[in-house]
Amino acid sequence: MSQMTDTVIQLDFSEEMKNSYRDYAVSVIVSRAVPDVRDGLKPVQRRILYAMKELGLSPDKPHRKSARIVGDTMGKYHPHGDSSIYDALVHMTEEYSLNTPLVDGHGNFGSIDGDGAAAMRYTEARLSPAAMTMLANLEKGLVEFIPNFDNSEKEPRVLPAMLPNLLINGTTGIAVGMATNIPPHNPGEVIDAVIAYMDRPGISLDKLMDYMPAPDFPTGGIITNASELREIYEKGEGKIRLRAKTEVEKGENGRKNIIITEIPYTISGNKAKLVENLASLAREKVFDEIYDVRDESSKEGIRIVIEVKKDRNIENLLNGLYKKTQMEDTYGVNLLAIKPTEEGNGQGQPKVFNLKSMIEEFVLFQEELYTKEYRFLLEKAKKRLEIVEGLMKATDAIDLIIEILRGSSSVKQARACLIEGITDGIKFKSEASQKQAKTLLFTEPQADAILAMPLGKLIGLEILKLHEENDSLLADIAECQKVLSDVKALYKVIKTRLREYKKQFATARKTMLIDTVTKAYVEKVVVEDLYICIDRFGYTKAVDTAAFGRAGEDTKKEFTQIVKMKNTDRLCIFTNAGNMHQVKADKIPRCKMKDKGTLIHSLCKMENAEEGLLYVCFEDLFESMLMFTTKSGYIKLVSGVEFDTARLQVAATKLDEEDKLVDVSLLTAGEVLDGRKKVILLTDKGLSLGFPINEISELKKASRGVKAISLDKGDFLVFATAVEPSAETFVYNGKELNARRVRNRKRAAKGQKATLE
Repeated sequence: MSQMTDTVIQLDFSEEMKNSYRDYAVSVIVSRAVPDVRDGLKPVQRRILYAMKELGLSPDKPHRKSARIVGDTMGKYHPHGDSSIYDALVHMTEEYSLNTPLVDGHGNFGSIDGDGAAAMRYTEARLSPAAMTMLANLEKGLVEFIPNFDNSEKEPRVLPAMLPNLLINGTTGIAVGMATNIPPHNPGEVIDAVIAYMDRPGISLDKLMDYMPAPDFPTGGIITNASELREIYEKGEGKIRLRAKTEVEKGENGRKNIIITEIPYTISGNKAKLVENLASLAREKVFDEIYDVRDESSKEGIRIVIEVKKDRNIENLLNGLYKKTQMEDTYGVNLLAIKPTEEGNGQGQPKVFNLKSMIEEFVLFQEELYTKEYRFLLEKAKKRLEIVEGLMKATDAIDLIIEILRGSSSVKQARACLIEGITDGIKFKSEASQKQAKTLLFTEPQADAILAMPLGKLIGLEILKLHEENDSLLADIAECQKVLSDVKALYKVIKTRLREYKKQFATARKTMLIDTVTKAYVEKVVVEDLYICIDRFGYTKAVDTAAFGRAGEDTKKEFTQIVKMKNTDRLCIFTNAGNMHQVKADKIPRCKMKDKGTLIHSLCKMENAEEGLLYVCFEDLFESMLMFTTKSGYIKLVSGVEFDTARLQVAATKLDEEDKLVDVSLLTAGEVLDGRKKVILLTDKGLSLGFPINEISELKKASRGVKAISLDKGDFLVFATAVEPSAETFVYNGKELNARRVRNRKRAAKGQKATLE
């Protein structure tokens, strides 16, 4: 029995991780996320288009199920998830994402609102006319074909794109350590810029921008930093500010309407989110000027209506909307694409191009494509000319050829005679015919064409056509040789075809160019009174004075806390955990009296275990004194001025561990100074103590306070209040207790039993 020996391969862990991650990164960059600068396509897009061509889905053919297209693409060329392939197919149909869609979709392929496409089994697709410019002449050997992932098929390394797709449609992609974001441009402008570069390869960037001044987005909109575009095109990166296009119309009841007719490209495919955001800002009174928001968009175009209240500043409102919504957004440009290597191994290198170098790469690619195309046409014309010349020669000696055919015992024998002049075994009518047959010497293709020639070709008209075809082929060959030998002639052919594409795909510019800076929004707040109503469960709402006044007393009794305040003020909540929470009035939902409202814990950072002891508006708090009393018997007075802070949560007092606030009372400075109030404390064991309020020290909010009452072991304070010195009773837990039985002794003294009335 042989002994198996294990081979241990020692690897450096960091080196292996580095190499593996580098390979992964290169794969993502080159094979997934970044397009080729020549055809402007990512691998998945290229494979989808090629699979559709193989299925024969040209624009003049019926649509085919998307599931079939995805299946062929995945099974033959792209071994990844079907959902990612279908997403790429859907994107190539979107007129709001691409200036010239590459796929013609039939069915529900989603919408600009953000609706998703139907499942691939329900939709159908075929190639668009623009896609045919990317796939034309594939059979002419213009591009290299490489094995697919399992060597069972061949696929093009790059498509023979004769339309500058990368600049026209743009692209976006996130790779490892880099990202690409190329904006779409107007097809006519791009073609004009390419032709201008071909006319003058040394053309300056400024001159190029005369033909192609800026991106042209399918959704239109306005570019507001036009003066910065030159630097962006020079560096290949930068930021473009996009703004929605708006109009102002007269509305109902004296109101005016802001109409959004075009949206920024950055929210293309997500228009519904913009409408929802605008409606939310109106509902939450962030912009008090807005009366209503509705979406009236249709097949005719986008129409988002913002109704503005009477006598409001429309321009100021627009400034605010530009600042706080996606009506104005930023598009980050990064002209990153894969540049083919000189070795031609197909790996390529990612590079950030500028506008001129990107056009240069396209022109170089066109030179390569058209050179290969005309070489192909030249070879094809030469081969056909050879056959035509043979047929013409044959028609001149047709009687001899018929004699050869009739005298031959086989096609092989006749073919040998036509090509090599071998007459052995062939019966001729005369020696002169045999001698002449030895001089024919046709080429192999010519001989094959003669042997296959039908008798109908001997008609005079057909012979005339052969002579005409011969002349045409000679002219074609001369033209091809001229194009291949003269760059100017080659460029002329390229430009002629580009101009044809311009007639086919050019559209009017959609995106406007201006230079402007968004002005600050001046918030004009209308001050009004509100009632903040909080029920025993903590549900909170803001009610205007009219609605509150109409409510019945029974309805008002449902609320444990009712605070009157201005809509510009903030609600301050003091809790038993010793915290003060603040909520701005405009953050509290406006409701009707019958509405439930929102939990107070959702409006601020109150913990679920915290219990609100005092609810007061800051305006009242600022001018008041607060009396804090804790479970351990500590007490203090604090000026409301100390709580003037913008922070939404602060510690209102210092508490020992396990200690809690029992009461926070709001007092006026006069009540404290003049002793017009008496403090009453009550413990868990029923002991009570009373003393004038002016005996309490005024301290800082960060202090613990002073001892107000001595407590037995296990006893603790459960209640504290400030009442009039003449008060006969006080209420605790719904019961009236005798205020006179409370002994007026020193604060540290023992209390006495409080009796029920």
